[in-house]
Amino acid sequence: MAGTKKLFIKTYGCQMNVYDSERMAEALGGSGYEEVTTPEEADMILLNTCHIREKAAEKVYSELGRFQGLKAEKPDLKIGVAGCVAQAEGQEIMRRQPIVDLVVGPQSYHRLPEMEAKAGHGEKVLDTEFPEEDKFEKLKARPKARRGPTAFLTVQEGCDKFCAFCVVPYTRGAEVSRPAARILGEAQDLVERGVREITLLGQNVNAYHGAGADGDWSLARLIRELAEIDGLERLRFTTSHPNDMADDLIEAHGTCAKLMPYLHLPVQSGSDRVLKAMNRKHTREDYFRLIERIRAARPDIHISGDFIVGFPGETDEDFEQTMDLVRRVEYGTAFSFKYSARPGTPAAEKGDKMVDPQVASARLTALQDLLNAQQRRLQDAMVGRELGVLFEKPGRRPGQMVGKSDYLHAVHVTAEGLAPGDLRRVKITASHPNSLTGELV
Repeated sequence: MAGTKKLFIKTYGCQMNVYDSERMAEALGGSGYEEVTTPEEADMILLNTCHIREKAAEKVYSELGRFQGLKAEKPDLKIGVAGCVAQAEGQEIMRRQPIVDLVVGPQSYHRLPEMEAKAGHGEKVLDTEFPEEDKFEKLKARPKARRGPTAFLTVQEGCDKFCAFCVVPYTRGAEVSRPAARILGEAQDLVERGVREITLLGQNVNAYHGAGADGDWSLARLIRELAEIDGLERLRFTTSHPNDMADDLIEAHGTCAKLMPYLHLPVQSGSDRVLKAMNRKHTREDYFRLIERIRAARPDIHISGDFIVGFPGETDEDFEQTMDLVRRVEYGTAFSFKYSARPGTPAAEKGDKMVDPQVASARLTALQDLLNAQQRRLQDAMVGRELGVLFEKPGRRPGQMVGKSDYLHAVHVTAEGLAPGDLRRVKITASHPNSLTGELV
């Protein structure tokens, strides 16, 4: 329509950033913006950044460098940087990249319409404060447009754990849980718009303790209340910390039918010495006991994890203990990385204990080989089984639909009449490197 402005958002990193980008787009929608798929179309470009991956800040600067020509061609183009890199390097971003008009931290994106208006008058705008007001309360209700069958829903933000390698406590702030009523209302709205599966998000989502009508609710209580919503068929949550895996949440995996048999439970290392240096506040035996209790509640659950290799001071023996932990736990999927220092974190000050990069790379390759073999073995075991599959989108072949299994496997089925949002039983007929193929039961 006439007067509509175009918004391009590039999202980096975690699922919480995907949710945040959706809310940013909604916030700016009230200022007349609609999303487009390429930066060349845009009147405003937003980079929603993540500080978890290696060299995250440099990748953002590189991306901004590619927009210099576009800015020269379109002087009225507004460019913004949001998210964790914005929080950590706000002033530096403005200094190094004059093309940037606004920088906003992850706790302030509800202020984007005001910031955009100031930028429209030629101001350079920087907002990386931790505001007292609740950004979720300040955001307008989601528009009633139809949604796809799956959605993310942030229920908790921030972290109080202060792992030695992690910037999240500094970029996202202290742990904060959203009130239960607001989460239930947002979930109901999503279901009314076509969503059938919701993934609850938080930096430490299982530390959730949001205010409810009868006192603070745990994540397990929240999940049980969400499961009562008609039309909501599946629930997941991520990311969890082992120290917050409470008894009622373990029990929920065995008793709540809508809670899917998949749990992302990062351990980071299998060495007690390294875990202590990481400030993880749990031991390998703590983790083993926890996995045993979770599998007692839900024997078929798939465990996912995160691993860091080459942490400062890690020895060959430490690494072998990580390999031993992986062999004992058997992961359905996992994410593994070579340690890279994050400025301002305690581990970044241990430069004298850095592991030789070639040694760290060799360890990462060995770990990933083991994890990939486990993932493929567990995936191959799905052949011949009947699984629930929530179909999400058309596949590449005519008549093909792609969905996710209960265990989060991608599943391809060719059949007439399937549509996004259909939840069907599928018999798995083949296993491929990153997906499964099946036929309707």
